[in-house]
Amino acid sequence: MTIALGIETSCDETAVALVGSDRRILAQSILSQIAEHRPYGGVVPEIAARNHLIHLRPLLEKTLQQAQLSLDQIDVIAATAGPGLIGGLIVGLTMAKSIALAKSKPLIALNHLEGHALTARLTDAVEFPYILLLVSGGHCQLLLVKAVGDYQCLGTTLDDALGEAFDKVAKMLGLGFPGGPAVEAAAKQSTLRAQQGGKIQSFPLPRPMWGRPDPNFSFSGLKTAVYQQASSLGPVGSQLPLAAVQDLAASFQAAAIDCIIDRVDCALKRIKQQKITLKGLVAAGGVASNQFLRQKLQALCGQYHLPCIIPPPALCTDNAAMIAWAGLEWFKKGRQDGLDTLPRPRWPLDPNFTVSYS
Repeated sequence: MTIALGIETSCDETAVALVGSDRRILAQSILSQIAEHRPYGGVVPEIAARNHLIHLRPLLEKTLQQAQLSLDQIDVIAATAGPGLIGGLIVGLTMAKSIALAKSKPLIALNHLEGHALTARLTDAVEFPYILLLVSGGHCQLLLVKAVGDYQCLGTTLDDALGEAFDKVAKMLGLGFPGGPAVEAAAKQSTLRAQQGGKIQSFPLPRPMWGRPDPNFSFSGLKTAVYQQASSLGPVGSQLPLAAVQDLAASFQAAAIDCIIDRVDCALKRIKQQKITLKGLVAAGGVASNQFLRQKLQALCGQYHLPCIIPPPALCTDNAAMIAWAGLEWFKKGRQDGLDTLPRPRWPLDPNFTVSYS
């Protein structure tokens, strides 16, 4: 069995994992920085980098101890090299280079998005090709995953990522940080009230890009509409009526996920026209943890008789197991990166993609 060490420090999670080529996660550790960033309502790059620097080595030692392995028993070192916050990327990639040099191990410097793209092959052994819906705080894309290293972008956001929209809406409504889980929890309370016969308020919100022939996304207009509705309840930033906040959160979540489902449906229709036989629809990224989104995607896949593969929530958010697995995928293909590899704060999976407004 080949064993990969994965290091992930692209944003505000410090993560280390050991994964075997038999698709077993031997050990993993994730240190969240939510408490450090919560007072600011978002991730502060300098704070994130400093925390990676403080915690990465102890986390590495803890993970090795959990697996009862030493660095000498590791076959390949994989680390996120981009895209992400440059300070954090430098910390993680430098640690990986140091280990690779000291222990004479091959280094693979990975695209963070590729880690998300290949996670379903770790959890479910899905075969190529498949459609990937990548939804996170910084990314919102639809990709055709043809093989390791071969990704065709079908559509992307024209402005905000969905996770960012969730964070901004949560901040408007005073729900706290991170916004995705906070908005989802508030929306659930609205649904429960409705099921119990309580009165709920449905806020009219737009569905940007609905019905467009190109599978791109847009969320800035929806975010603005939520702000306007929140302003009608009282000064934004003040304590708004709880029931109304929950109902507005539910209205936003429904509108945003309607947009996602419509855009995925658009992409699936395009692929069908090209007579490509898909092996499944995969969702990844932090927003893929949202249960309402999962239910809607499963229902859409049912219409297409297509497997819907969504990794467990812990493997949808940023983690090092996905980086270790992607490293193994590339290691099998003979890849090895040099110690002069630089971190890349911007790094598209499909460098040839240009936005289509057809």
